[in-house]
Amino acid sequence: MMEKTLILLKHDAVYRGLVGKIITRFEDIGLKIIATKMIQPDEKLAKNHYFLDEEWAKAVYGKTKLSYEKDGKTFPYKDHMEFGKQIQSWNMNFLREGPIIAMVLEGPHAIEIVRKVVGSTEPKSSPPGTIRGDYAMMESYAVADVKNRVLRNLIHASDSVKSADREIALWFNSKEILSYKKDLDKHF
Repeated sequence: MMEKTLILLKHDAVYRGLVGKIITRFEDIGLKIIATKMIQPDEKLAKNHYFLDEEWAKAVYGKTKLSYEKDGKTFPYKDHMEFGKQIQSWNMNFLREGPIIAMVLEGPHAIEIVRKVVGSTEPKSSPPGTIRGDYAMMESYAVADVKNRVLRNLIHASDSVKSADREIALWFNSKEILSYKKDLDKHF
């Protein structure tokens, strides 16, 4: 039941002074910060974080192509790996544009709860009350497509236990992850 999840407050959250507001949202719901640091990611870290594999490339390619066709537009990519490499490159460039805050949060069902609090990947689709819905400006896939870049959506949150384990190991060594008790812990 107890889970750990990785959160990255991207440079757009840092530059806009939203770090405190975002962290408060996680603490207010009882999640515990067990690691945190400010870092300027290098190319190697960004590439490992946005690891490109066949399964992911096929999924994102199919989803994006379907969206284009639904809107009556021609999808410009013919190969899922070519598209995946482009998305990976855009993600890496965005992650490296400025300093970020990396955090590990811990709590019951942390991954699912954090993803609900964060909101949809596309800020335009995130309801009010979510981090992206409240703070991510007027960002959408359409805007990103026109600008030839990825979404600028303030925050990354692990999407599964497997991803969280892999991502936490990329960003933190075991000595940087602390264990301590909070008063709320007695309820879990």
